[in-house]
Amino acid sequence: MRYRLPMAAYTIRKMTVDDAGLVGEQREKMFQAVNKPQDALDAMREPFLKWVAPKLVDGSYLGWAVEHEGKAIGGAGLIVLDWPPHYLHPTDARRGYLLNVYVDGDHRGQGLARKLVEASYEGARELGIHYLVLHASELGRPVYERMGWKDTNEMSLMLVEED
Repeated sequence: MRYRLPMAAYTIRKMTVDDAGLVGEQREKMFQAVNKPQDALDAMREPFLKWVAPKLVDGSYLGWAVEHEGKAIGGAGLIVLDWPPHYLHPTDARRGYLLNVYVDGDHRGQGLARKLVEASYEGARELGIHYLVLHASELGRPVYERMGWKDTNEMSLMLVEED
């Protein structure tokens, strides 16, 4: 069932260390929504919680939750990457990395992901960061494109240990 509610029915709040479990839960749901293997998500759960909790405390992970009737139904995060000055940000040795953008299926299509991303922009501005990156799923790509995000030429390689 999809909800068609006014934006006023939702609130966006900044996350705290008490939300570490929520961040992990939404991260897992985000990956489930794009059909990532559950065994890998199970393996990620505990290490992710150990990673994110101290970052919520020290402010190196900024998170926002969107709530409806007091229940979190989505969220987003922003971390600061130490990155050498680059022609796209020649005077700043940092990049903002947007991650964990998720909205429960029943609440999608109402602009909530956009509101969460906009909250991350404010968080980045408060830190003086002007260049942001993210990895978009096929599900999220149209949202980001409508907001002016551009494709880059990033590639990846998984190094595996040899037997």
